[in-house]
Amino acid sequence: MSALKKDMLPPPPITVDEFIDWPGDGVHKKFQLVDGVIRAMSPASTTHGALQANVAILIGNCLKKKKSPCMVFTEPAVATRIRADVNMRVPDVGVTCSPTEAGQIALPDPVLLVEILSPGNSSDTWDDVFVYASIPTVVEILVVQSTRIEAQLLRRDAEGAWPERPETIEKGGKLILTCIGLSCALNDVYAKTHLAN
Repeated sequence: MSALKKDMLPPPPITVDEFIDWPGDGVHKKFQLVDGVIRAMSPASTTHGALQANVAILIGNCLKKKKSPCMVFTEPAVATRIRADVNMRVPDVGVTCSPTEAGQIALPDPVLLVEILSPGNSSDTWDDVFVYASIPTVVEILVVQSTRIEAQLLRRDAEGAWPERPETIEKGGKLILTCIGLSCALNDVYAKTHLAN
């Protein structure tokens, strides 16, 4: 095989352990591991960042008020159930009710995962959502729109099955996350963003 053809080949897949040990590419971007391939994550818009912060604050305040042992994290690393050796995804917000340890990378036993859907990353985000649904401990997955006041919520039923379609919550609607006991106006997620006007 010629040198040119060798250079054109994609890099071989790497494992989660290799990804964790990888020092980065020197440009300080954020990454996740998708089927053994390192995928760069675009910088978040200010709207995306505000929505992520609002969600984390609403969840954190709820957990504190209820004196819950659960904890909320922004941009946690999440180990997938299927092909776990070559996948490590990074949702915008995650909640676990399991204790964490010093130096731990992957969020243990996530129960709730949240993604902020930006126009440029829709297919990647929904790909992540389908992967999150494979994690046995995940009970709810929330996808928050960043271009309008709207969210999609997936929740396992009593038998552990996921619905065929997510529940759509629109402007003026109520956001209810049963796994942590959160109930608030969806509009609260959009507080102080340009969408709230």
